[in-house]
Amino acid sequence: MKMVAKKPAKSFARGQGEVKRGLSRLGATRLPRQAQAQEIPLGRFHAGPVVVRCAIGSGGIRHDKREGDRSTPGGAFRLLGGFFRQDRVLRKAWVPPMRSAGPSDGWCDDPRSALYNRRVVMPCRASHEKLWRADRLYDLVIILDYNIHPRRKNRGSAIFLHCARPDFTPTGGCIALRLDDLRRLLPRLARKPVLTVR
Repeated sequence: MKMVAKKPAKSFARGQGEVKRGLSRLGATRLPRQAQAQEIPLGRFHAGPVVVRCAIGSGGIRHDKREGDRSTPGGAFRLLGGFFRQDRVLRKAWVPPMRSAGPSDGWCDDPRSALYNRRVVMPCRASHEKLWRADRLYDLVIILDYNIHPRRKNRGSAIFLHCARPDFTPTGGCIALRLDDLRRLLPRLARKPVLTVR
């Protein structure tokens, strides 16, 4: 199931309810429980008139997120820019500042480290995620302004908008879209877009 909106099917594709440029407000919500098979949390991503399916954390959406709880934080977060795999994704005229990721890029998820919830260069002694992955989930990654300004220990790290698995398996706390939807969304964003998760 690609679309989850009640309105006629739309996508980010040209000529099918196309989203105009300059989007400043985005949204992500959890589907009602009765719409979910086997209680797996699924979400809807709102961008102007278009609503598409997204994956959220297996712990659902929580406003009291903690490191390792696998929940997606609720709130309003700016999109700060991100990373892309230059060997897999063709660079476009994206509005958020994007940089090419490499095999040495990581993101610290160790609350005991001074580098907590920051990009790190590997090798790194602190616990971290690799941004250069074989499974394609981080081929295109947008950093959400969650627990960054300011950073608080144990409140969660590496909260991104990234590529979903084909079956929309829940994430560890991020929000995930199909690569095609994410790729079409980026050029349509305003300079300082905000994603509200609830």
